Amino acid sequence: MTNRLLSLGLLVCTAGWSLPAHGQSPQTRPLQRRLAAATVDSSRVLLLADLAATYRYSRFDSLHWFATQGTALARRIGYAKGEGRCLSRLAILPGERGNLPQALRLDLQALQLAQSSQDSEGTARTLNQMGLLYFALDDFRLSLRYYFQALHLYQAAPARDTSQLISVITNLGASYEGLRQYDSAAFFLNKAWGMTAHSRAVHRSCWGNPAPYVLRELGLLQVAQGHPDAALTFYRRSARAAFPENDRRSASRAYQYMAELFRARNQTDSSIFYARKALALAQTLPFIVGIVRNNKLLTETFEQLHQPDSSLRYMRQMLVAQDSLFNPRRIKQLDAIGFAEQQRLQELEVERAQLQERLRTGILLTGLAGLLLVSVVLWRTNRQQRRAHQLLRHLHAQVSQQAQELTTQRDDLAHTLKDLKIAQSQLVLREKMASLGELMAGVAHEIQNPVNCVRKFAAISVELCEDIRQELHKLPLPLHEQEIVDEMLQNLGQNHTKIVAHGQRAESIVRGMLEYSKGGSGPRQPTDLNRMSEEYLRLTYQDLRAKHRHFNAALLLDLDPAAQPLNVIRQDIGRALVGVFSAALQAVQQRLAQAEEDYVPQVELSTRYAQQTLEIWVRDNGLELAPEALEQVFRRFQGGSDARLGLSLSHDIITKGHGGTLTASSHAGSGTEYIIQLPEADSALR
Repeated sequence: MTNRLLSLGLLVCTAGWSLPAHGQSPQTRPLQRRLAAATVDSSRVLLLADLAATYRYSRFDSLHWFATQGTALARRIGYAKGEGRCLSRLAILPGERGNLPQALRLDLQALQLAQSSQDSEGTARTLNQMGLLYFALDDFRLSLRYYFQALHLYQAAPARDTSQLISVITNLGASYEGLRQYDSAAFFLNKAWGMTAHSRAVHRSCWGNPAPYVLRELGLLQVAQGHPDAALTFYRRSARAAFPENDRRSASRAYQYMAELFRARNQTDSSIFYARKALALAQTLPFIVGIVRNNKLLTETFEQLHQPDSSLRYMRQMLVAQDSLFNPRRIKQLDAIGFAEQQRLQELEVERAQLQERLRTGILLTGLAGLLLVSVVLWRTNRQQRRAHQLLRHLHAQVSQQAQELTTQRDDLAHTLKDLKIAQSQLVLREKMASLGELMAGVAHEIQNPVNCVRKFAAISVELCEDIRQELHKLPLPLHEQEIVDEMLQNLGQNHTKIVAHGQRAESIVRGMLEYSKGGSGPRQPTDLNRMSEEYLRLTYQDLRAKHRHFNAALLLDLDPAAQPLNVIRQDIGRALVGVFSAALQAVQQRLAQAEEDYVPQVELSTRYAQQTLEIWVRDNGLELAPEALEQVFRRFQGGSDARLGLSLSHDIITKGHGGTLTASSHAGSGTEYIIQLPEADSALR
């Protein structure tokens, strides 16, 4: 039954349309042949959706028929991905006819189905269509948000069909043009045209060749920049490119913009000629927005020529077309009224809550007045009893004072005992760490020599592979044997390169072990930590920029001028600060690599001196740490980057070497915050 319905539909929609001018794009017939040969229902649904797309700018009735059939079949077999794509095609019709709320409802249904079925291509296409709806309402910033979401999906999973990627990039250029940001508009439009001109598969897309659309938007950009002659050239190229694709909508729009341009230049005959051509093409779809704009243009033109009959005829056609459209401004007004109604209901709810609060307050005051009256009565009756108990209270105060003194002495003794236990544990820990440092130094020295040898011989092997390849090219080997040898040598060279990289990683771990094993052997000296922190932050930043020359970040300083010098081991505190700064800078560098829009990498350094404690705060707006990673951020040898080893060294230096604390906290979207606290006991003698 399904095959008979599909065959009947193909006959109805294709009879009499053998030429492109009769409603078919170049991809319609290949898709029809594939649909006739398809044996799986899910494949039929996707092919019906693609067939509907081929008619989107030539025959709306065919688009509706194929998309409806695909939706019905997808629902019958429970195919969410296919249903989402067919609903996305159906949303094109109300959008073209001006019924933006209906189009948005269909797009939202399609988006939910595409996301639930993990259809990234369908999700990107639906987001692109939703951006077009807000573009029609001149809400360019919101349309840009949807376009960028679609762009990221297309870039994350590149497909052979680049037509939709080009369409999204063109839409970005058009939105920036609407915001009058012409540099950004030119960037995206020129990029879209470059992709269109060099793509080999764009003409095979069911969405057709995007060249007419890109050329038309380039013409509009030329008009906005004051170059009407260049714009006219782009419009003519757009119209010529539209006819092989049977893109009647693009041809109609190109003729319409040509008519408007000729009218602005007072070339009335040319304006009327192209407006009529645009109107004739728009009426075949029907493209209601094009019908309205061209009728309006012809009405105003004939009115200026004092030809009331022609002006009245086109005005009637314009009014009929306008009656079938939903006014986007009215939609905004309805949304504003709905928002105002919600706000009024919220205000009523607040007033009701305030009234209930006042009632509760009145009841409470009444109860308090009653209690006050009872208290007065009790006071009068108990006046004599208070005098009798006065002596007893005095005795009780004396006993309480003695008990407080005993409690204070007990607390002092407990605090002293706790300090002794802490000192004992620190002494034991220092002995263990010294032994561990000696062991780590020995292991590191033993590992360092073989690691250096591995790196050295691997690097020599890479050069030997290249020399062998060059020498083999001089020998008269057959071509296929030469390719096999080149591939084997290339694989061998890549393996040696990986050995070098892993050897560098092992060497960095060995350096960390050697640094950790050195310990704090230097003397404690009075140190201005404000100046020292700022210097080490800038040195760490410049070191990272030397490795990554395109990396830049904003360094924000907020140093407390009241901070006092501390007696610290300078080289140890310097290593601790470098570890924390490196972790913060690497976090913003990783987030910067994600190419987020409007993201500015920042690292903030601040100091606070309060309550006999000096605090050093380091905040970054980079990638936040997951809860499980935050729990182990100061643990040693947990894998990952060198910053993790640096943080563990910093934690040991601050806590075990200087009796302070080092903590870290991270929140989604706000980066990570490190707090170093050094006690007053280590401050310099004043």
